[in-house]
Formats: sequence, C-alpha cells, structure tokens
Amino acid sequence: MKFVENLTKEEYMKFFNSFPYSHFLQSHAWGEAIKETRGKVPCYVGLKDEKGKLVAAALLLRKDMPLGLCYYYCSRGYLIDFKDKDLVKTFTEEMKKYLKRTNGIYVKINPEIMYQEIDKDGNRVPDGKNNIDIYNNLLNLGYKHKGFVKLYENNEPRYTFRRYFEQYESMDDIKKSISKTFMQTVHRSYSYDLKINFDSNVDHFFELNKSNASKDGFVQYSDDFYKALYKHGKEEGNVLVFDVTANGKKLYNDTKKALDQINEDFENGKITKKQKPDALDKVKRLEKELEMFEPYKNEDDMVICSLINGIANDMMWTMYIGNNKLGEDLFAVNRIYYETIQYCFEHKYRFLDLYGTVGDPNTKFRNLGGLHAYKKKYGDTFIEFIGEFDLVNKPIWYLVLPILLKVYRTLKK
Repeated sequence: MKFVENLTKEEYMKFFNSFPYSHFLQSHAWGEAIKETRGKVPCYVGLKDEKGKLVAAALLLRKDMPLGLCYYYCSRGYLIDFKDKDLVKTFTEEMKKYLKRTNGIYVKINPEIMYQEIDKDGNRVPDGKNNIDIYNNLLNLGYKHKGFVKLYENNEPRYTFRRYFEQYESMDDIKKSISKTFMQTVHRSYSYDLKINFDSNVDHFFELNKSNASKDGFVQYSDDFYKALYKHGKEEGNVLVFDVTANGKKLYNDTKKALDQINEDFENGKITKKQKPDALDKVKRLEKELEMFEPYKNEDDMVICSLINGIANDMMWTMYIGNNKLGEDLFAVNRIYYETIQYCFEHKYRFLDLYGTVGDPNTKFRNLGGLHAYKKKYGDTFIEFIGEFDLVNKPIWYLVLPILLKVYRTLKK
C-alpha cells in the first residue's frame, strides 16, 4: 500500500464518484469553497494498492497555526470502507505518519455512519441495527471519541432525518407518509401561483438567509462563501439551487379583483343566507392578503425562498435555506421542501437528507426543538450517527489548543 499526499482533482473525484457512500462535504467543490472563504487549505490524500488503484481517500481541511503547527478537519470522515478493519488500520497508520510529517496536532473525523437504530423519540431500538463494532475499532486504533452529543455542539450534526426512496412506489405513497398539516400548507401554496426553479443560483440567497440564521441561532456564512460554493459546486455537479418566485403585481391585482367581486356580490344580493358565513370568512382572508401584498404591488417576479442542495452521486442533502416574510406567508418553505422530495423521487435519488436535527426532540435550547418538530413532519428515518473522533499526534498541544482558540476568538471580537 502507498499513501499519496497530493491526489489530483481528477484522481480524487473519480474515486469520490465511484464510492457508494460519499458525502457532499467530502467533494472537491466543498474543499475549494472552504479554501477561498474560510482560511483553510484542502489536502486531498489517498491510499493506493499494489496495482496503483485508490482504495481510500480523504479531504483534509488544514488550519495553519503559529510555530509551523496545524490541525486537520475531515468533513464526514474518510472515503473508506469502515467495516474493513485491516484497511482502516493501514490508513490510520499512514495518517499518523502524515500528521508527524506535517507537524499536525490532530485530525478530526466524523463519519456519516449510523451508530445504532433509534425510534422516532431517539431511543435505541432493541435488537436493532448498529455499527458499534466500527466505533470500538476506531477506539482501539487510538481515536478519541468526542462524546454522544444531542444538540449541535460539534462541527456537524450527529442526528438527521433521511428519506430513502426505494421503499416508495409512487408520490402518492410518499404523500401519505408526510404530515397532513404540512401537506395542507403545500396545497395552499398552489393558490398563489408560485413558480419553482430547479436550476437557480445564489444571487439572492444571502439576504434571504438572514432571518433564518437569526431565528434558529445559527451563524450565517458570508455572501462570498455561498457564491464560492455555488461556483465550484455547479461546475462539478455537486450543487443544485432550487428557488421559489412570486409575482407581486399579480398577487395584489388578483386578490383585489377577487375582493371587489365578492363585495359586489354582497351589494347585489347574490350571496345567500347559507353562503354568507363562508363569504364573510373569505372577505376577511382577502382583506388580510391584500394588506400583505400591498408592499409588493409594483414588483414583478421576486425570489422569496431559496434552497442550496449538496449532491454526491445519487444522494442529496438540503444544506442551507433562506426565505423572506412573504415566503413564510405564502408557505414557500414547505412548498420547496415538498418539491425537492418530488424532484429526488422522480430523478431516482437514493435518499434525501434534511441535514441535521437534534437527538433530544424535547430540547428547549434555542429553536432546536421547533426545528426538529418541523423536519419530522416531512422527514422519514430518524438517524443517529457515530460522532466525532480525534486522532492525536501532539497530546500537549491538543489539550492547550482549545484554550488558545477561545482566547483568540474572544480577542477577535
């Protein structure tokens, strides 16, 4: 076996595209976007067998430190068959040597591997599937597990909702699996003549994402990051952006026309006694909507919701979403998630991952409990991942580094 420190883009992506469990966060596009906007250096390494064939690879995001030190983050772990203990052992031994050669403090991995099968409340399913053998093997190889966190304490969420499409024969079957209240809002959205674009860009994303980041307590990345992610992801086929547009003029004029018509029917005695309660409710709704649409009455098509999806082969992750107040009022968020589910089913994706939720559905921390309840409405399988592991090369620096980083971030503020 030969460890390769500088795989070419072609070598790396050929392996990435052939690996059955690759993740968008392991893509070349992700590495280049991070390089351009977050001050980390992507390193593409791999392991070749005696015939020169790649059998494992990894995208390592290097953060350079003073004194020639550095540390690495490997998003969603190595591209490797973690069930092959001998292969994992060999790759780990080579990673230890690599850390020494590059003066690396440690490398962090968080493989997207199910830890144990859980029910809808996050409890272990007795006699359910698990990958505890993989967990124990990593510990035996010297990796330090960072704990079974329940929220968003670490780099990537340890829980998610994922919809596997092989179990469904039709969209009707899928609809039956989605919350009825969720589907009701999706049906309501059709009355506003919203248009869905399945090949959009990120020109409006930063502004749309502001309210979501603030509401859910997440850090909003820079506009440059989203643009770099889209640029590289679009070029390499690892990003799709879906958005929803609404025509302000049409919304206002159609609503005003409908309201004028029903008021005219009242004046002309065309509303029967039996029809009156429903008609009065309709008047209230139309008046409320007319007020809602008034600020946009001179606007043509407006992007009111946008969703950035990461792709790896036949798998999709809903990475980032943004919407404005009008998008909320017109149920555009629910609509775009539903359209994404339908898109994946029709294009024969293996699964759609909602990219993160919490392990404690009842948490009161920030808005995470509400976010979980929302994703549960249209999510499917609730999954617990194995968690983060650190392979440490410099134990003293490893202990000191978190303190130094905390001080640095405090001073930077």
